[in-house]
Amino acid sequence: MKRLLLALVLTLPLVTRAAEAGPRLGLQTWTCRNMNFEQVVDFAVTHKVKYLEFIAAHFDPSGPKEETLRKKAVLDAKGLVAYSFGVAGTTLDKEKNRQLFEFAKLMGIKLIIVEPKDLAQWDNLEELVKEYDIKLAIHNHGKGTVYGDPATVKRVLAERDRRIGVCLDIGWVTAAGFDAAEVFRGYGDRVYDMHFKDKKLEKSDGKDVWIDTEMGMGEANYGDLFTAIKQARWSGVMAIETDSKAFAADPHPLVTAASNFFQQHQK
Repeated sequence: MKRLLLALVLTLPLVTRAAEAGPRLGLQTWTCRNMNFEQVVDFAVTHKVKYLEFIAAHFDPSGPKEETLRKKAVLDAKGLVAYSFGVAGTTLDKEKNRQLFEFAKLMGIKLIIVEPKDLAQWDNLEELVKEYDIKLAIHNHGKGTVYGDPATVKRVLAERDRRIGVCLDIGWVTAAGFDAAEVFRGYGDRVYDMHFKDKKLEKSDGKDVWIDTEMGMGEANYGDLFTAIKQARWSGVMAIETDSKAFAADPHPLVTAASNFFQQHQK
């Protein structure tokens, strides 16, 4: 009987970890671009969002080390984690890009989101990935942008270190005419991050315009995407983000709705 009890105790952590497997909810601070750093911290605490992906307006990678460490201490005290940074600007200048990796190293960030406009930049970026052992994730925008077509992203992935992966922007991949679930599956195990947003198509002055909407109210195939996420046992962060000026003016309702939508799909 004692051996049986001991076996149950020893397997309990494994059961707990299995139950905890799955995506985590985060916040891309572009959503709070009208706030300063301290306001973003308060916002995240209010909404009980632990994982933050910061933009340069809230953390300056080239800023003084002392200021970076001060802000990191604020996050630590509040129980918040700066898990990523981006979308970060990159160049053909390797030493300028090195500042970004040094910043990530100082912060303990293991993932940087990038969208190099010049594919030639990948040579020096890959060298830095290997040197620092910090991952890069390719962000996508809509049609006509460098990585708007997943086929372009796949070509980069095929040629580069496995620590170079994908930040799948769900709203933009949908606006580009692709099914988010199919794209997610097509990237295999190279999806390292997601931007959690939804978009719908409207007419403006006779033209098709994709605008942000609340999660589940747009055209992103979230039903199949969450099924694919569960099947893959993907455990990355889905960071709430909006491109909408209206939502950014007061992001509280959007983030509340997104959090509820996320939780509903975890049941």
